[in-house]
Amino acid sequence: MKIIVFALIALLTFSNCAEKNRSFTQSEIAILPKPANLKLQEGSFAILKDQHILANLEEQKKAAKDLEKHINETANYTATISESNTATIRFEKKEDLETEAYELIVTPKNIRILANHAAGYFYGVQTIKQLMSIETSDKSKKSIYLIPSITIKDSPRFRWRAFMLDESRYFHGEEFVKQMLDQMALLKMNTFHWHLIDDAGWRIEIKKYPLLTEVGAFRSDSEIGTWKSGKTSGKPHGGFYTQEQIKDIVAYAAKRNIKIVPEFEMPGHSSAAIAAYTWLGTAGVDIEVPIKFGRLYDNYDVTKPEVITFIKDVLNELFELFPSEVIHIGGDEVGYEVWEKSASVQKYMKEHNISTPADLQINFTNKISKYLEENNRRMMGWNEILGKNIHKDFGEKKNDKEAETTLAKNVIVHFWKGDLELLTDAAKNGYGIVNSLHSETYLDYNHKNITLERAYSFNPIPEGLDAKYHKNIYGLGCQMWSEWTPTNADVERQTFPRIAAYAEVGWTTPENKEYSSFKIALKKMQKHWDKLGINYFKDSDKIEAELKSKQNNLNN
Repeated sequence: MKIIVFALIALLTFSNCAEKNRSFTQSEIAILPKPANLKLQEGSFAILKDQHILANLEEQKKAAKDLEKHINETANYTATISESNTATIRFEKKEDLETEAYELIVTPKNIRILANHAAGYFYGVQTIKQLMSIETSDKSKKSIYLIPSITIKDSPRFRWRAFMLDESRYFHGEEFVKQMLDQMALLKMNTFHWHLIDDAGWRIEIKKYPLLTEVGAFRSDSEIGTWKSGKTSGKPHGGFYTQEQIKDIVAYAAKRNIKIVPEFEMPGHSSAAIAAYTWLGTAGVDIEVPIKFGRLYDNYDVTKPEVITFIKDVLNELFELFPSEVIHIGGDEVGYEVWEKSASVQKYMKEHNISTPADLQINFTNKISKYLEENNRRMMGWNEILGKNIHKDFGEKKNDKEAETTLAKNVIVHFWKGDLELLTDAAKNGYGIVNSLHSETYLDYNHKNITLERAYSFNPIPEGLDAKYHKNIYGLGCQMWSEWTPTNADVERQTFPRIAAYAEVGWTTPENKEYSSFKIALKKMQKHWDKLGINYFKDSDKIEAELKSKQNNLNN
């Protein structure tokens, strides 16, 4: 009788282990972005109810805390960080790995996360989160948390993998920003480009100039529909972040290996600031924060010493808030007419042998670049800062003369518009480039203009660029301009799921990418978004099928 009981216990034990350690198929492995190298093995690792995690180094403990939190919240188990050598989840240092690289080795007995820096450990944890499978035991009806036995060696293609949120047009708030940072982190994106200052609103507290938010953060109405619709919402809009909120969000991002790059638009797109302090402008006319979106042509008067002082004062406060090496200065769509009509500006240009407004802009930009460099920062700006006229398709800009002055070489050029030859030339001339070509990366464009597949197919390195210049292409950004997306749900619908495609563009090498496998992995990610209530666009397949059908009809 005892033999039978022991046999039954052994059988039940064996069955339970077999259940817990089932093998996974390749089709069940869904990771976004796709890892560089992945090998699936037999069996799986089961998360224990009292799970111990070994983390000795400080950079390991940060990632371990993230994993501990995920296990405790997802599995409702008790995970504990310890220095016990008996821990079955272990963070280990491997000194030959690059900053964001990691290795993940999972067997039925243990999990090892190997990296050389905090970012690598963090990304190893993000992969574990996506691999974790929640299943119900047929025997006990209890939930089992499994991670497939797998070996992954992974690192990113590009060092700059950015999402930009425009909060000047509409203020979206701290909770929403943190939600976006969470999703960026899971997708291994490392740069949050925060567009906080533009014509439509000044969204960051500057203590030396309180009117920037008291006046510049609020407008009486908002244009709705589309450009020059003539319609408005009939409602005031406003909001801004205090410096304490900014510090909190910056720290929140840092824990997720995300640097926040603030954008302080200059010398154009400055109406909100000029509404607060008239003397900043060139025209000398009192204005209100604009209701309409688009090009608005009073600029900072960059020939006034007090305006340069103002800009440096604002930058000084930004330095205290944002540890990012890079500060974005915008520099796009500067209307030169107000400078051309100003007697004092023309006098300044003549005295300083500056021949065109484009040269005046570069002269100013180089001064600010030097100031940033003196403060151990680096300038970034949209590609108009090169002095090339990329707006020849617009009446008010088509006759603008191009600059003869050379942009400072340490500036990062954020390419968004113009012939790709401009990008290629900038790379050849040694400039660092972030490629955000509007026709491929602008999330405010509808899903028919930039389909999910088109987003996925984007290559930040232009075809034909000599391999020796590839290092100058730092990566890409995807931009969520919010003129026509007043609510958080609107922003979500434009951003998701295309942000996942851009994440894989930034991380995964072209030869390792495959749209069909991306779509499979995306379905699992969409279940995660469903749980969070994220309002993602659900008709990507339908749109792509319609477009392909139209193309086939044309071909026939």
